[in-house]
Amino acid sequence: MWYWIKLLFLIFAGAVLLWLAYEVITFPSISSLRTENPTTSSLIEYRLSEARADGKEPKKLMIWTPIDQISPNLQRAVLAGEDARFFQHNGFDWDAIQKAWDEAVKEGEKEAREEGDYDPNDWIPPMPSFKRGASTVTQQLAKNLFLSEDRNFLRKGREAVYTYFLERELTKKRILEIYLNVIEWGDGVYGAEAASRTYFKKSASDLTRDEAAFLAAMIPSPLNIFNPAKNRKRVVRRQRVILRGMNSIKLDYTDK
Repeated sequence: MWYWIKLLFLIFAGAVLLWLAYEVITFPSISSLRTENPTTSSLIEYRLSEARADGKEPKKLMIWTPIDQISPNLQRAVLAGEDARFFQHNGFDWDAIQKAWDEAVKEGEKEAREEGDYDPNDWIPPMPSFKRGASTVTQQLAKNLFLSEDRNFLRKGREAVYTYFLERELTKKRILEIYLNVIEWGDGVYGAEAASRTYFKKSASDLTRDEAAFLAAMIPSPLNIFNPAKNRKRVVRRQRVILRGMNSIKLDYTDK
């Protein structure tokens, strides 16, 4: 009996050590991002492979642009829409995470009531979906740069680790600079400069407040829900909200 318990423990311990070794070996060189500009990301490579699998021509328009050449209007608009507390948190916005949990509980309770399956004396709230409201710019960057599209607890764990090291190794200004240059802004469109040229035929340095808010409104789902070609009214509604939020965003890169 004890022999088998010991054997199972050794097998489990060996598996854990192998997994840890794999994680260490494959861990990305985050410190290199201080000076090296990424030319691709996990999300971009996923989109390219997705296009090839569908028999389509892979598209990638990405024009690296230093953050000082990206309109402050866009910088403020993106933070207003994605991470208003960017300069105050260390990569994780716990207030937003709690809000996402509360919203998930309310949504789950509503669905349970509608399905006639709600008992207040025996109610176990659902696991929170941790939608974009709880995902900071740093978390989004970690996911886009390094992680697959799979949704599981292991990926969330990796995302948390990468987020921690991004915040430790890079300044806030650098994190936002990389984010603005790699995020998806449409089919084959990546980064602020490519987005600005695609939608407004101008450089990202020349974006007006309205244009910046329009681009920022697309970020959560540029291919579907907030794709202006499919749902322009939704984009415009979100644009109006972002325009109001931009007034409270101060770009504070001092000592960050």
